[in-house]
Amino acid sequence: MKKIINSDKAPAPIGPYNHSVMVGDLLFISGQIPFNQATETLVTTGIEDEAKQVMANLEAILEAAGLTFENVVKSTIFLTDMNDFAKVNEIYGSFFTIETAPARECIQVVKLPRNVNVEISMIASK
Repeated sequence: MKKIINSDKAPAPIGPYNHSVMVGDLLFISGQIPFNQATETLVTTGIEDEAKQVMANLEAILEAAGLTFENVVKSTIFLTDMNDFAKVNEIYGSFFTIETAPARECIQVVKLPRNVNVEISMIASK
């Protein structure tokens, strides 16, 4: 049975989806973009700020499910420019230790929703 988990601290979905779905012990988190729900603005002040906002959105969803970044087992990073990889990787990496870092891939794409530069999705486990 699946359970829908949303957070009022993360941006409202812009389509027919939810922030996350819990199935058994697994939480599937939809891709998050750098939208700040508190200010209702898109973060566009540089890739580092964008990555920090994406991770804050993911953290809010994890917290709504009673989980933390330590529970993340898989993530996917989408970038519009692979030249931003090192900067995003540094921000992303600051949320994990080598002992808790999940499996991951990073993919360059042509375009992302709202013309952002980064989007990250995750899978976590209880």
